[in-house]
Amino acid sequence: MALKRIQKELLDLALDPPTHCSAGPVGEDMFLWQGTIMGPKDSPYQGGVFFLNIQFPSDYPFKPPKVTFSTRIFHPNISRNGNICLDILKGQWSPALTISKLLLSICSLLCDPNTEDPLVPGIAKLYLKNRREYDRIARRWTEKFAI
Repeated sequence: MALKRIQKELLDLALDPPTHCSAGPVGEDMFLWQGTIMGPKDSPYQGGVFFLNIQFPSDYPFKPPKVTFSTRIFHPNISRNGNICLDILKGQWSPALTISKLLLSICSLLCDPNTEDPLVPGIAKLYLKNRREYDRIARRWTEKFAI
């Protein structure tokens, strides 16, 4: 059942790709995908290309995929090793969600960090106290790791 759902989502992505995002299988393994997010316009990530690893569980869509950034990024909700703190990747997952919706949610998180539930509290504090410095560092990391 998981494979059938994953194949359907791949077809849907090809027919109606989400804005500034893409994803697809790595080689022959339909349970391992690579995602791509273009840095959102008017954000410190603009111009960057960020890669994600997407690992589907065998009981997908009843459990969320494991999604991590493989591109380094300076963000309060994304750890040094690429883990993402996003409610729909944890307890708020629903089988009604798709990879397309998930990629759009991650893209939205880049523009609107959740400082109430940061994975990196120091970056969240900087975002709240000195937004200009946060943007400067995030832009520098984007130039260094994502361009």
